[in-house]
Amino acid sequence: MDTESAMRQAIALSRDVLGTTSPNPPVGAVVLDQHGEPVGEGATAPPGGPHAEIVALLQAGTRAYGGALVCTLEPCNHVGRTGPCTAAIAEAGIAHVTYAVDEPTLPAGGGAEVLRAAGIEVIAGLLADEVAEGPLEGWLHVQQTGRPFVTWKLATTLDGRSAAADGTSRWITGPAARADVHRLRAEADAVVVGIGTVLADDPQLTVRPDPGRQPLRVVVDSDGRTPPEARVLDDSGPSLVLTERDTGRHDAAGVLTVLHDRGVVSVLLEGGPTLAAAFMTAGLVDRVIGYVAPVLLGAGLPAVGDLGVGTITEAVRLRLCGAERIGDDVKLTLRRA
Repeated sequence: MDTESAMRQAIALSRDVLGTTSPNPPVGAVVLDQHGEPVGEGATAPPGGPHAEIVALLQAGTRAYGGALVCTLEPCNHVGRTGPCTAAIAEAGIAHVTYAVDEPTLPAGGGAEVLRAAGIEVIAGLLADEVAEGPLEGWLHVQQTGRPFVTWKLATTLDGRSAAADGTSRWITGPAARADVHRLRAEADAVVVGIGTVLADDPQLTVRPDPGRQPLRVVVDSDGRTPPEARVLDDSGPSLVLTERDTGRHDAAGVLTVLHDRGVVSVLLEGGPTLAAAFMTAGLVDRVIGYVAPVLLGAGLPAVGDLGVGTITEAVRLRLCGAERIGDDVKLTLRRA
């Protein structure tokens, strides 16, 4: 296996643990022996467990000696809940290390220089953009901004409606798109809706089928109107109701502050038009994933509320990053222009 193929495998491994590692980064690692054969692989365990490099090295055992380690993030050089990965790499006799993205935090940084000082060849930057806009995007965003990474998910008709005139919305999109939403939930630390969505739809907001770990289900409810029998409060997963006392009325930034303090790295915003508009106008949506169905309603609830746009020159412009067909629907991935 060549180094680039090993990195792509490491990326796939890191993607598999999205949503399970926070506040630690979801990292993937592959160990190649002296002949370039893969002999170990791993991904970051939940907090308190081993880092990806350690998992891969343990799997490789003595076959790691003289070989190479390929990982998505620069190996750490600090003692936290676990020891420094740099020491374990040197002790295993690894001769070459290739990683994608530099470690941005001060306590853990500097691993590459430590490895070079130990006589290990180190190459940085392989597939860095793919990793930085892929599995590590949310974690890197938190390190840079101090707040969680927010993805706004919406499902809309071709004419931009998220519900019919009578409020019904099940189902605008098809089963394939709905299954993809469950994958997004599984990758998120928290799923956020507003009280309007809870009162109108009574969503459970869980991942189905149950992967064994459910995201935090968050209701933004300024006035404390969430019914005690709401499905979002059942025992199928953790829940949090945020009132005005917690965040300040309609304060999207306050919501993210509370979630950041709880170790949340990635947020999936599934609320209705009011909550979506609050986050968009505050500049707190980092990615938009829209499922567009070949359906026309002509009237009904818009996908997003008032954004304060009075003329076309004030429109919120988004950059198209991906488009794919999912069943009979189209999935669009966008970021701010």
